[in-house]
Amino acid sequence: MPLMRFDVIEGRSKESLRAMLDAAHRGMVDAFEVPEKDRYQIIHQHAPEEMIIEDTGLGFTRSKDVVLISVTSKQRTEEQKKALYHHLVKELHEQCGISKEDIMISITSNGDADWSFGMGEAQFLTGKL
Repeated sequence: MPLMRFDVIEGRSKESLRAMLDAAHRGMVDAFEVPEKDRYQIIHQHAPEEMIIEDTGLGFTRSKDVVLISVTSKQRTEEQKKALYHHLVKELHEQCGISKEDIMISITSNGDADWSFGMGEAQFLTGKL
């Protein structure tokens, strides 16, 4: 159910984009314990001048491979959120070679009434999910 949006600088191959999505999904399954088929991911590619992702004073060196991951999800515990940060960075670094400094993650929480998966229904409220 979490919706993951990836903002990246254009130029990656289809294979590397798919590998990034697969690695991120493994991290999501591990951290949030969502079902394997619970997968909602969107990639937005931008020209280099359309993304400015700096280091907030932490001393990070960002490259053209920077990835901004925005997650929209039902409320999760702080422990689950920290686990997601850890698992996403681990998977993306190990499986895709993306520098840990190039991965930024933001989580936005919402509730059951904020989701409709189709048919004009709020499936979490109707009990279908």
